[in-house]
Amino acid sequence: MLRKTLVLLMVAGLLVGFSGMAEVERDPDLQGTLEIVNWWTAGGEAEALAALFSVFSEWHPRVSVINSTIAGGAGIGARAVLISRILGGVPPGTFQVHAGRGTIDPHVIPGHMEPVTFLYEEEGWVDVFPQALLDMLRFEGEFWSVPVNIHRSNVLWYNKGVFAEHGLNPPTTFAEFFAAAEVLQTAGVIPLALGETWTVVHLFETVLLAALGPDAYIGLWNGDTDWGAPEVTAALEYFDRMLNYVNQDFAALSWDEAAGLVVDGTAAMNIMGDWAHGYFMGRGWTPGVDYGWVPVPGSGGAFQALSDSFGLPKGAPDRHVVVAWLRMIGSREGQDAFNPIKGSIPARVDADRTLYDAYLLSAMDDFARDAIVPSMMHGAAASPAWMHDIIEAVSFFAADRDVVVLQRALVNAAADAL
Repeated sequence: MLRKTLVLLMVAGLLVGFSGMAEVERDPDLQGTLEIVNWWTAGGEAEALAALFSVFSEWHPRVSVINSTIAGGAGIGARAVLISRILGGVPPGTFQVHAGRGTIDPHVIPGHMEPVTFLYEEEGWVDVFPQALLDMLRFEGEFWSVPVNIHRSNVLWYNKGVFAEHGLNPPTTFAEFFAAAEVLQTAGVIPLALGETWTVVHLFETVLLAALGPDAYIGLWNGDTDWGAPEVTAALEYFDRMLNYVNQDFAALSWDEAAGLVVDGTAAMNIMGDWAHGYFMGRGWTPGVDYGWVPVPGSGGAFQALSDSFGLPKGAPDRHVVVAWLRMIGSREGQDAFNPIKGSIPARVDADRTLYDAYLLSAMDDFARDAIVPSMMHGAAASPAWMHDIIEAVSFFAADRDVVVLQRALVNAAADAL
């Protein structure tokens, strides 16, 4: 109840604070229905989306909003439903989609989307979205979706109480991680909480980044780095070793259930994107007091990025209402209502920093100075077909733990994709 009250107060304060700003585009007479397909169902996510709805309803009170959520982290379930609807000629008004290859390959190249470059020009977004994000959003000279945030995926979260009890410091290298994991496992604490298949792949890609470094990691996706190289073998061996320290029931847990093991002290650490920050706050935890964070060991100085965005499907019902939604989520008002609750940083560089907590301020600063690299698991680095092949290979590996077989599968997947 307290959490919901805080959300409402934050949104109310934002609406009052922004009421006199000239760039706010309100139309109390706008009418229509807006169906929004998304996968934000977990703690923190759903509340952040509700904050966006509150801003939109304040601007356009006569528009009816249909929140069509499809459960499943990383949008795994939503993608299949969306493609089916679009191909069937019944697209929603708009839908959540990862910026980058997650938008371009399944939606833009087949001709399912309208470009939204006109909004970037009218709203001046080229001047307020960072260049690394603009590069991710642009394809063949056009912009195809509007980002509401930037997430960091290479974060290790840890229970500060558990670490203090066992005299541990947060690990910043693989050696430090394995040393801490041994102490925790000996003490009967699960060192690393893990969940269902996509979270295993999430862990996998952060280990690739940590072991290879930003340049070689990017090279995996553009062909400059050989998936069969000894350096990749070493990364896979780190990944294999890390799986020795996870909960045995990982395949049965969702991402937030795995994060919950850290909250209750059953596990000490979790490698997850910073939507986990929103989840932890939703559980009543205080950042910097109950839990801490560091980049995934070995990945300091790199920011593995993804962005949630929304686009304009061709044939979308009530197109004028969809355009109004896109204007709102790209606005400073919308982003400052959403991101402090979601656990992400705003896509805009002119956000009100006073609204953001210690973790999010640190993430903003890191994004400004770190090497920015794309997330594969979250749609920024690889095509959906390539991602599917990697997910399948890593899923088999989680069961048989054969590094040679895994690397051969990854080499073959890259050969098919590049």
